[in-house]
Amino acid sequence: MKTLRMTRRCIAAALTLFAGTGFSLGAAAAYPDRPIRIVVPWSPGGATDVIARTIGQHLSQSLGQPVVVDNKPGAGGNIGTAAVTREHADGYTLLMGTSSTNAVNPSLYKRLPFDPVKDFSAVAFIATVPNVLVVPAQSQFKNVQDIIATAKASPGKITYGSAGNGSSQHLAGSMFVKATGLQLIHVPYKGSGPAASDLIAKHLDLMIDTGSMPHIKGGNLRALAVAASERLPALQNVPTFDEAGVRGFYASAWYGVMAPAGTPEEIVQRLNTEINAILRRPDVLQRLSDFGAVVRPESPQAFGKFMHSEIQRYKKIVEDSGAAIE
Repeated sequence: MKTLRMTRRCIAAALTLFAGTGFSLGAAAAYPDRPIRIVVPWSPGGATDVIARTIGQHLSQSLGQPVVVDNKPGAGGNIGTAAVTREHADGYTLLMGTSSTNAVNPSLYKRLPFDPVKDFSAVAFIATVPNVLVVPAQSQFKNVQDIIATAKASPGKITYGSAGNGSSQHLAGSMFVKATGLQLIHVPYKGSGPAASDLIAKHLDLMIDTGSMPHIKGGNLRALAVAASERLPALQNVPTFDEAGVRGFYASAWYGVMAPAGTPEEIVQRLNTEINAILRRPDVLQRLSDFGAVVRPESPQAFGKFMHSEIQRYKKIVEDSGAAIE
């Protein structure tokens, strides 16, 4: 009788716990039975938005439920990212996380409204997008060595643009400065769009960016080097920095789906399986490749381990850049 009472108390406690999280015992088996929302912590039209909509479209087909992309920009991606942590851990609200929000911002911002480790469950690694060194189409610089030679001859004269202090372009530029020992002038903008416009107009000398592919293909910018270990399929004629004489310079943005911490393992695994299958589709591979992305279908555990390592790696990079936001 005592054992029976203890068993009943355990069951009651478990039901109370599930009720408190908004999750029911049958929810995992029925998942999904209503629309799913992917929060993008940036404005529409950017890389994160394009990737989220590409994945969301196919995920809707494979799961049989609408998948809606919800853009919540602001505060360097922190507003939308923090909003996801306040949702039920039931698989119906997901985050398209990025290296900026979930790896850089923990070191960049002194007060972060979320914990990048404790507040999220890793679901699926989507892709990395290597940075590309770009210059105006009519620039005097034809290769990386031209830039290095000119910068050494005239220290502090060459400018590089970015989307703002602590942005991926700023950090990549800072890493390039450290790798080469050059003196370059950082010019921060309020977004990558204005920076790219000024670069095209030759008000800047260069930028090391992840979103320049349309401008490269459109003939407005010239790509000189890719910050990856291998050449990009979309830029086969563009050397890596290793090939261009700057050894070991690798910089890329990454994207991955996350869920609020505590999301049931069976739901995380279901989403991971579906998303990985999407990433292997030839049409999706082509679309992301055209964008400069390299897909990374991995397990939730591997993605989680990668994220943790990136947080540690960016501590030193942010410190070297001198960027900090209150």
